Amino acid sequence: MNHPTLSAPVNRREFLKLTGLAGGGFALAFYIRSAGPADAAESNASSIDFAPNAFVRISPKGNVTIVSKQPEMGQGVKTSLPMIIAEQLEVPWQEITIEQGDFDEKKYGNQGAGGSQSTPSNYDNFHLVGATVRTMLVTAAAQTWGVPATECRAIKATVTHSSGKVLTYGQLAAKAATLPVPAKEAVVLKDAKDFSLLGKRIAQFDSPKIVTGQPLFGIDVKLPGMLYAVYEKCPAFGGKVVSANLDQIKTLPGVKDAFILAGSGKVKELVPGIAIIADSTWAAFSARKQLKVTWDEGKVANESWETFVTQAKQQATQPGGKMLRKDGDPDAALAGAAKTVQAEYLYPFISHANLEPQNTTAHWKDGVMELWSPTQIPSAGAAMVTRVLGIPAENIKLHITRAGGGFGRRISADYLIEAAAIAHKVNAPVKLTWSREDDLRHDHYRPGGLHFLKGGVDAQGKVVAWKNHFFTFGEGGSPGSGGTLSGDEFPGRWIANYQAEQTMFETGWPMGPWRAPGSCVFAWVMHSFIDELAHAGGRDPLALRLELLGDKDEMPAGGGGAGAAKGKAGGGYSVLRMRNVLKFVAEKAGWGKKKFPKGSGAGIAFHFSHRGYFAQVAEVTVTRDGQLKVDRFITGVDIGAQVVNLSGAENQVEGSVIDGLGVLLSQELTIERGRVVQSNFNDYPLIRITDAPAKIETHFLKTNNPTTGLGEPALPPVAPAICNAIFAATGKRVRQMPLTRTDLRWS
Repeated sequence: MNHPTLSAPVNRREFLKLTGLAGGGFALAFYIRSAGPADAAESNASSIDFAPNAFVRISPKGNVTIVSKQPEMGQGVKTSLPMIIAEQLEVPWQEITIEQGDFDEKKYGNQGAGGSQSTPSNYDNFHLVGATVRTMLVTAAAQTWGVPATECRAIKATVTHSSGKVLTYGQLAAKAATLPVPAKEAVVLKDAKDFSLLGKRIAQFDSPKIVTGQPLFGIDVKLPGMLYAVYEKCPAFGGKVVSANLDQIKTLPGVKDAFILAGSGKVKELVPGIAIIADSTWAAFSARKQLKVTWDEGKVANESWETFVTQAKQQATQPGGKMLRKDGDPDAALAGAAKTVQAEYLYPFISHANLEPQNTTAHWKDGVMELWSPTQIPSAGAAMVTRVLGIPAENIKLHITRAGGGFGRRISADYLIEAAAIAHKVNAPVKLTWSREDDLRHDHYRPGGLHFLKGGVDAQGKVVAWKNHFFTFGEGGSPGSGGTLSGDEFPGRWIANYQAEQTMFETGWPMGPWRAPGSCVFAWVMHSFIDELAHAGGRDPLALRLELLGDKDEMPAGGGGAGAAKGKAGGGYSVLRMRNVLKFVAEKAGWGKKKFPKGSGAGIAFHFSHRGYFAQVAEVTVTRDGQLKVDRFITGVDIGAQVVNLSGAENQVEGSVIDGLGVLLSQELTIERGRVVQSNFNDYPLIRITDAPAKIETHFLKTNNPTTGLGEPALPPVAPAICNAIFAATGKRVRQMPLTRTDLRWS
């Protein structure tokens, strides 16, 4: 993007209209200050901030503020993205204040957080943001001294002249505020070899507030005169209210009002229910226990998970509903194979289980809907308020709060529209808080799935055939998020005789993206079955994977999470990068160089998703009575040329390892009669610290490729690496999630 240099004075408060950067999806907004007399007088007062763009402010006292526009939910972008600006701006990190930007995409560009896109979509742009501000400060110093800008250098929030003269950024703020923003071509970016901040370990900016319990999260919001709400929905998905004892509820202590909302008719939007408004969360929750509701549970109340599983097993050998890919003649190749393996892989629906339950505070006043919400995609929430309540977009004000976990759940905005719809009927600010039971029973779940596989190897152990009949779930003819298997998903295209087909069960169960959608389960199925074929053919699991990958430069990207990498921004599947990271992690793990006693073993897996190349090795021990312990877990990472924040990057990888292990160990939802049976962490247990791997190692392989994200791509290979290690240790093959479904005892 070229930023025009103005030839005529423009009012300092005028806003340069947005111009999209190449590649789309982001727009850089600059405030232009002119050198006109009014601005000069204002500048001479030395009381204004230098704010040449939407992201940086420098006060006359030298205080530097950087605005973080993306939602923060623990992935670290509130720290890592400002680090990019600070690196080019040449300001010591400890001197920077970070503010969370409110929702304003005209000002900031896209503000969504999901798909591990925050870093790749902002990385180059934010380098330009920081370097542009630095250039203006250097220019201001050069003009002040009457010297060429080439004789000046920015360092540690100062500009130094070759003669030794120094001015601080604060001293330069007023002068810089009178300058036009330079064109992109006039800005020189700092070279990567000179980086002093990027790649270092930097603690998250919010950490001091988190550990001292200061308000940050949506659930912490408090406003004068605020009331508190709960929202009761039908236990069966898609059900509606017929009647309720609202008159009695309104007489209960602390209750201010109770009413029915009809809903918007969409399962992932405003679901029908009953709102209770009270003077405290406790009063609202207590009154809710007294509700007596007659529900119309609808047709979904006839659907259960076990029924679908039975149907899938009955239909497994029949043609699928859709042929995803067919190469060669898989049946003939299987008939001629030296050995064949047949297997069923099954994984259940699971919840996001955010530790901070869903919540939003809303205030409808003077025709404006003001919201405070821990949302991943604020634009989706605002658009839903307009669509459902008819409030114009310009009358919606949305404050983005920190979220206590996202993992895709807060991409949906059902909780936000519930709060807005309730506030629309209440003459006060209202905070809606979901209970843990609400969170588990009204989530937008990762869809379960079943894979019926058959593969064959020749006498040398080479894979010669692969068939997969995949059963998934969806609504309206389309699979739920993460339920779409691409014909290009590895090992599709890599095996000459390959067939993948898909059958979809139509259901009204709410589904949504779950960390590394699709990839989080497809990697487990594919790399577990590859491991089965390796052992059937007497091959080393690493050697077979390298053989399967082959030596082509690039293959089309697979579906699921890898779909985020398609197009100009991501390209296809770099076989070279995957081979290199696979060899890299094998070397770090000492693959093949250790002898494990019975009950211990190592497993390996890799996966490409969200532009990241990851390979992992797990070393485990399984006691004779079937107790699993992950002794060591090693991850090899290729996310391109630059790790932004080493501490944050390691946290994301290690968090993915623990999250992936936790899902594998015990997470499972039972859906009966169109409703979730589990209610809280007593029957939907999360991983405990005693179950975490004894040792986790993360190794970054730096490559000359664009820098990409880390929130999701480390998770998919975790489960297959561990399950393959379990087989190496015990001879027990894990084909069903969670592990509680498999007897790991051995003798």
